[in-house]
Amino acid sequence: MVSKDDVRPGGVTDDFRKQVLGYGLTTAEILYRRPDRRWLLQSYVWQNYDMFPKFPALCDFLAFWEKQLDGPLFSVTVAHSRLIKPAELRAVDGVFRLH
Repeated sequence: MVSKDDVRPGGVTDDFRKQVLGYGLTTAEILYRRPDRRWLLQSYVWQNYDMFPKFPALCDFLAFWEKQLDGPLFSVTVAHSRLIKPAELRAVDGVFRLH
């Protein structure tokens, strides 16, 4: 939920500004080895607005991880979606009524 503190003068949030500039919602599932038990994998989910295809924010986060955290990375799976895009409309035959 967006609070009034998140909205800048002009009525637009920083997240919306990023979307207009071409950023999309990026989700990464990071599998890493536990520092105390290297044979055990653990999962971490990271989500932020980032630019496809180079993902600079994700690369910065992964560089921070490798430099500052003890759990070595095993794999990173990335999903990306542009939230602002043309409307997807389809003509359908029939009428659906909801009560």
